[in-house]
Amino acid sequence: MAAQVTKDMIIADIIAVDRGIVPILMSAGMHCVGCPSAQGETLEEAGFVHGMDVDGLVDQINEYLTSKNS
Repeated sequence: MAAQVTKDMIIADIIAVDRGIVPILMSAGMHCVGCPSAQGETLEEAGFVHGMDVDGLVDQINEYLTSKNS
């Protein structure tokens, strides 16, 4: 079974699941993947700051993970 990402996960932990998630975050406008706040901020917190649809982003990441492991 493929790993799944949730919006309450820390960004650094999400990236640790698969480095291929970085381009997804970047294309969504979340350019903070390398900044220090990514070490302790959840995807939901970062999404709130950036004004984005976190649920849609989680779906996109999980679709990527599922397709990669199919």
